[in-house]
Amino acid sequence: MFGFGGRTLALAEKHRWMSPNQRRDFAIIKALAKLKPEDCEISFLPFISSQNLQERKVEGSPKSVSNDQWQTIQGQILNVSIMAIPCLCSVAPRGLAPNTRLNNGSMALIIARNTSRPEFIKHLKRYASVKNQTYTVEEVKVRPRTNSAPNLEEDAGRHAAASENNFPWNVDGDLVEVASEVHVKLHPRLINLYGGSMEEMNDSEVNCNCL
Repeated sequence: MFGFGGRTLALAEKHRWMSPNQRRDFAIIKALAKLKPEDCEISFLPFISSQNLQERKVEGSPKSVSNDQWQTIQGQILNVSIMAIPCLCSVAPRGLAPNTRLNNGSMALIIARNTSRPEFIKHLKRYASVKNQTYTVEEVKVRPRTNSAPNLEEDAGRHAAASENNFPWNVDGDLVEVASEVHVKLHPRLINLYGGSMEEMNDSEVNCNCL
């Protein structure tokens, strides 16, 4: 997560003297109170299923996945979520990205553009349903526009636990500070995975620190 998700984790890390639940709730409330967007550029390569790829090859386009397939979104962004698994948790029993699968080589990209605080809270609540609009992608590049980074004196909590030129990322619950572009790419078929289906776990009680 980048944006709200990263800043929330950065705030929580500064208050580790609190209990886990207390610092999580405190960080979410404070990040919402100081909610502001990041000016950034997001590029992504849409996911093409093996069936669609075969169809394109039959049509005479073997190089269907190339640089001209990349799509770009620019502007004020409140939060970016990139997930390769459903991420089941108490906030979203069906998962933050319920349509992702472990075996198809795709990721879910969820972008929350700049909006009012009430509307953004509605976006967070929609994680509990399957109505969140997502992009199904193979690769994502997120590049913050550092020349328009905020004045830390005006908003001390915006990049808590990060230096002036760094942006906080929430990477699987760990705080990572990055000053430049982040490139997320899925590398399928690197390992053989044995276990139960993620869909079978949807009704189980689970907890996580995704937010």
